[in-house]
Amino acid sequence: MTTARLPLFPLNSVLFPGLVLPLNVFEQRYRALMRDLSALPEDEPRRFGVVAIRDGSEVAPSAPGLPEGARPEPGPASGFGADPIKAFHLVGCTADAATIRERENGTYEVLATGTTRFRLLSVDASGPYLTGEVESIEEEQGEEAGALASGVVRAFRAYQKRLAGARERSLNGEADLPGEPSVLSYLVAAATVLDTPAKQRLLEAPDTAARLAAELKMLRAETAVIAKLPSIPATELTRRPTSPN
Repeated sequence: MTTARLPLFPLNSVLFPGLVLPLNVFEQRYRALMRDLSALPEDEPRRFGVVAIRDGSEVAPSAPGLPEGARPEPGPASGFGADPIKAFHLVGCTADAATIRERENGTYEVLATGTTRFRLLSVDASGPYLTGEVESIEEEQGEEAGALASGVVRAFRAYQKRLAGARERSLNGEADLPGEPSVLSYLVAAATVLDTPAKQRLLEAPDTAARLAAELKMLRAETAVIAKLPSIPATELTRRPTSPN
């Protein structure tokens, strides 16, 4: 398996291949990353690696009002401890930035798309932002992925209807779900209301069939739970806000 070096963008969420990632970049370390990506020739991909944070803070800690010596030290690894790799889940997703727009105040508005999974091998904190040595993870179909995909489509439709009913709103039509099993598996993983560790387990699934099987079990369990709830708080459960970074 070949390895490569990628700039890293740790988040408190999981990015899946094929899914869109909007970012509001304001920290100096990530501004530096976006400046470097923007400076690449037009025909070169503007890629960075998204890893979910296991233990740490997405935004570097700050301490206004504290004496200068007591303030957290800024830097590429700020918020992630002395050995940053321990703060991250080791399977992440490469993001390809389609749009990088600098605002007048020096912050950036970024729109990227997840492409392929990778395994994080090491982290380098010597530059203005973290970089990692990564190896790509090929997507294997596994056994009976097609049959499992059909079951997941039905279970996801039932889940959507239960979720809409619990929130006292109706579904305005049903968007077509992709027929390709791996694409379906990632879309369902992103759209289902799960915490970060659960989504990370889906990202790390050894093949498409294993991911679909796990989703089928989760969807049935979640649908059963929702059916017993009188209501769900009026928040956009199936949508994630853009990262503050």
